[in-house]
Amino acid sequence: MVSVFIPKETHEGENRVAATPDTVKQMVKKGVKVVIQAGAGLNSHFSDDDYKALGATIEPEREKGLAQADLVMQINIPDAATINGIREGGSLISFLWAFENLDAVRKLNERKISVFAMDAIPRTSRAQKDDALSSQANLAGYKAVIVAANHLNKILPMMMTPSGTIKPSRFVIIGVGVAGLQAIATAKRLGAIVEATDPRPETKEQAESLGAKFLMVEGVEVKKGAGGYAAEQSDEYKKAQAELLAKAFKNADAIITTALIPYRPAPKTISAEHVRSMKPGSVIVDLAAERGGNCELTEPGKTVVKEGVTLVGDLNWPSTVGVHASEMYSRNVLNILLDSLTKEGEMKWDYKDDIVDGAMVCHQGEVHHPKVRELMGLPPLQKEEPKAAEPAKQAPGAQATGSQAEPARAATEPKTGASSPSAKQGEAAGDYAKKPDGYEKKE
Repeated sequence: MVSVFIPKETHEGENRVAATPDTVKQMVKKGVKVVIQAGAGLNSHFSDDDYKALGATIEPEREKGLAQADLVMQINIPDAATINGIREGGSLISFLWAFENLDAVRKLNERKISVFAMDAIPRTSRAQKDDALSSQANLAGYKAVIVAANHLNKILPMMMTPSGTIKPSRFVIIGVGVAGLQAIATAKRLGAIVEATDPRPETKEQAESLGAKFLMVEGVEVKKGAGGYAAEQSDEYKKAQAELLAKAFKNADAIITTALIPYRPAPKTISAEHVRSMKPGSVIVDLAAERGGNCELTEPGKTVVKEGVTLVGDLNWPSTVGVHASEMYSRNVLNILLDSLTKEGEMKWDYKDDIVDGAMVCHQGEVHHPKVRELMGLPPLQKEEPKAAEPAKQAPGAQATGSQAEPARAATEPKTGASSPSAKQGEAAGDYAKKPDGYEKKE
């Protein structure tokens, strides 16, 4: 029987938990032993009794829970105490951001802990059910609009009253990814006029389908990103974009910024001059504050008023809607666990699964992720050489056909396994080169 431990998150201000009573019920139904640290779900309003009623065991001692589990499922990057507490040879599903946390990778690998990194899941259709970056960003986009509306000293929809007509508020959404699309949809539902922009031309149709007017930079080259992300654009593009957005910003009541590039400082799309041009009482909600912010005047972790504009630089937006964020994240990790279970109910990480191959940072004492190996100064893993096909035994003059030919074909194809990381893994996290300010996609 596979044993899973859900610890209480220790990150300051974290309200989420990696399992809900509903996902506990599904794990128990599959024969998994589920142990929850006492109080782990309280910040998301899930009591210990809620978990116990559906088959979980409550463990008061965190260290005991970590040491006895086959798999630990949590949200935030594990600290040293957590890494040292997980039993040697165990498994961990968590966010890791390995490129920036190589010391944690070394410690995890030294203890032969298999680490499935939630931030390294490939951006593919099949992986959508596992994609926690998207599930959490979706909630952040919604909450950003609610926070902006709360700070505005006006309502969002148009109203026609005996006292006159109230004009609708105007929102500008920067970045039409998962968070941006949800921000567009939410602002429109609340009655605002919405404009949106993104360097990826394919997002135009998506934004317009939700009722936004798309602001497109034209006449300059647009760099294409990898893995569904936008790329850092040229100075020429940034200048053209700033000019395009200047008018929109002057008329805006609220701006929601969502532009992020993995392992890079957030691109600056709102200058101090732009802020000075905005109407007094306007609001900027900067969802990119965790990477320095898309606005030059954003102060990460703070809400401040500058030039008469309220700038919201809150961090960990999903945690502000902890109930639903926990529900969505717990389903993501549940799907990963269920996909790893064999028919006998044992857990097995299989590199033939492109999701496992892309997200597995280290496994059984070997760093698996190609880019992490490079950053740690390790040589590439050697691919297993294809074996020569053995001729099938047959009557003289006969030809192998159909299923008889399959063993020969299969024997000549490279095998996939722990020593053979696929190219899909590099695509998932991006093939980055180290720069003074972060990591950049190699051309």
